[in-house]
Amino acid sequence: MESSISVIIPALNEENNIIPTVNSVLSILKDKFNEYEVIIFDDASKDNTLVKANELAGQNNRIKVVHNENTMGLGYNYSKGVKIAKNEYIIMVPGDNEIEPNSIKAMLEYIGKVDIITTYSVNSNIRPISRQITSKIFTGLMNFLFNLNLKYYNGISIHKRNLLNSIEMTTYGFAYHAEILVMLLRKGCTFAQVGMYLKKREYGKSKAFAFKNVISVLKTTLKLFIDVRLKNDPKKI
Repeated sequence: MESSISVIIPALNEENNIIPTVNSVLSILKDKFNEYEVIIFDDASKDNTLVKANELAGQNNRIKVVHNENTMGLGYNYSKGVKIAKNEYIIMVPGDNEIEPNSIKAMLEYIGKVDIITTYSVNSNIRPISRQITSKIFTGLMNFLFNLNLKYYNGISIHKRNLLNSIEMTTYGFAYHAEILVMLLRKGCTFAQVGMYLKKREYGKSKAFAFKNVISVLKTTLKLFIDVRLKNDPKKI
């Protein structure tokens, strides 16, 4: 595969998950790409996540570590990672070791065929029922508001770096990825949806339902709707 890829891995208090996550990613990349890099963001962890990330970087010069003095969130880490990244394609893989490697391999098969490769959870039943219901409601709402037909808005995706640089992210909150998808798809970008299998989290717990994340999602969705559907902002359409 001639394309190059940058992998952003955010981690907040993932000392038991960061090493298996990175090793899993590396095992996939080395067989698929000549040019690749891994950018780990330690999001002001209070455990030994940063120590272990630095150990990984010391063993492999393709790995970079960025330490945030304060917890900034997924959107910030992604946006910062896009600015740092040097390769043609970009993917963000959470540092919680919940993604099955074969699902990432399936995504890579679409590189060069479409502009965006996005995912939906095939086995979402392993997550709490409250999260499943909330996810379905959010997906339905986004499809209705923006006249789209996606199966999921918060899965990991592969984007072309030049496309990401062509839009202006307005949030660092939990809905950053939904915002990116809406803006790019309404610009006419082609896409593929790939089923993704999740693994049960072995250590720690998800931060998805933190109160500040829920509020951030609602604010971002409302602002995006106003910009895209009411104001017809050309930067968002």
